[in-house]
Amino acid sequence: MIQRRTLLKSTAAVALAAPALSGLAQQTVTLKFHTFMSPLSNVWLNMHKVWMNKVEQESGGRIKFEAYPAMQLGGTPVQLYDQAKDGVVDIVWTLPGNTAGRFPRIEVFELPFIMTHAEATSKAYWEYVQTVATDEFKDTQVLALHVHGPGMFHTKDKQIKTAADLKGLKMRGPTRQITKMLGYLGATPVGMPLPGIPDALSKGTIDGAAIPWEVVPAVKVNELTKFHSEFDPAAGALYTTTFVMAMNKAKYDSLPADLKKIIDNNSGLATSGWLGKVQQAGDVAGRQSAVDRKNTIYTIPPTDAQEFKRKANLVEVEWMQDMNKRGFDGRKLLDSARALIEKHSKAAPAAAKTAPKKA
Repeated sequence: MIQRRTLLKSTAAVALAAPALSGLAQQTVTLKFHTFMSPLSNVWLNMHKVWMNKVEQESGGRIKFEAYPAMQLGGTPVQLYDQAKDGVVDIVWTLPGNTAGRFPRIEVFELPFIMTHAEATSKAYWEYVQTVATDEFKDTQVLALHVHGPGMFHTKDKQIKTAADLKGLKMRGPTRQITKMLGYLGATPVGMPLPGIPDALSKGTIDGAAIPWEVVPAVKVNELTKFHSEFDPAAGALYTTTFVMAMNKAKYDSLPADLKKIIDNNSGLATSGWLGKVQQAGDVAGRQSAVDRKNTIYTIPPTDAQEFKRKANLVEVEWMQDMNKRGFDGRKLLDSARALIEKHSKAAPAAAKTAPKKA
């Protein structure tokens, strides 16, 4: 009789616990990740997929991703940030600069010749937003902020050696500040998202594009242009572009505490630096793709870079004036960005400071 009572109690305890255990087992979350990048790109294969796999593994499979590159869920690259804000998707990776002037304070990292290398500049970008631009992305849960490696010129029919060589060329620029820079350098700037480059080059809508090496194969710029003009590392980097990986706030807030912690562990300063580092690491293969096609690559020396810097400096002046008109202290923001870039550049390992190895 005693044994029967014990068995009944045990059975009852298990029955009562079962719903709770079942509930725990069912606490899995599927997140839709959306971006414009090609499924064959360095960014998708070596950054986005690696990040998603890491989150899935650390969550024990309780976080799963539905991954959609190349705008597979619809819309245009310009709409990506709002897709995350509005909950159309859960996580996006995009350029804030796709929506010109909407995120003005972070444009400081896109000013000419301000970046050093992507890892340090990405960490500076993250810290800058956390300290002097805390409400810049207030509509989403920001997971990471980073930049790519040094941007440069890629042209169909004319080698760029001096600033004067840009005169009259229709050059694609990715963001407001970079298209302004192209204009001041003498080119006819054409703003367009990255996926539009191949068609524009093929049809002659543009004569060339300003992009970093790593994305060259993904948009077939190694095939559609013959000339590439990079800057000697001693001259500095012509420009970079800012990126944001952002999550829908309501979706983030709805996560169980332990899963939220997994996302937090894969967000922030270190993740931003890692994304920048991996993206710039892709410059080596991107450059090699142009070498393999026997395209002409020219390195602009520090002496000739001075004219680019002099003309491009007008972008910096205009940006500070724009910030002042918006009620911000433009000079203070610029000084903050420069100080953070210098701080993280000094702290970065020596390997991160080296330029891609020339073939």
